[in-house]
Amino acid sequence: MEKQYRFDYEHYESLAALCEADRQLVAEAERATADAFAPYSKFRVGAAARLRSGKILRGSNIESEVFPAGLCAERSLLFYAQANYADDPIETLAIASDPSERECYPCGQCRQVLVDVERRQGCPLRVIMSGNGTASAVASATLLLPFTFIL
Repeated sequence: MEKQYRFDYEHYESLAALCEADRQLVAEAERATADAFAPYSKFRVGAAARLRSGKILRGSNIESEVFPAGLCAERSLLFYAQANYADDPIETLAIASDPSERECYPCGQCRQVLVDVERRQGCPLRVIMSGNGTASAVASATLLLPFTFIL
């Protein structure tokens, strides 16, 4: 039997079309790219998360000489949030990159961890993927990984 998977997402042709709170979050993700350690790929990624309390956290990617020991911006931020703000759920996470030739999308490992965080906190985690002056957003991390791993 053939089945289809479809989902809705928001697309913004300009970052100016985002609401003020989302523009601020994308700007924080863009600022976080400056803290990235990416001497090998030269691809700096930043992530910013808005917690339910309104607090904004940032993270960036970190590469290692012993590849693949580095960590993506999203996961470094998500693990930090879990370790330090476990009782304050993440409502929205924004991702940005430098260079920013297109929107920055999470890798497969990050998508799984985003879904894990969403399950753990018991509420949707909205994801904004930005780049080159545009953005796309999904209302839930599960939309980015429909066939997620479950123990």
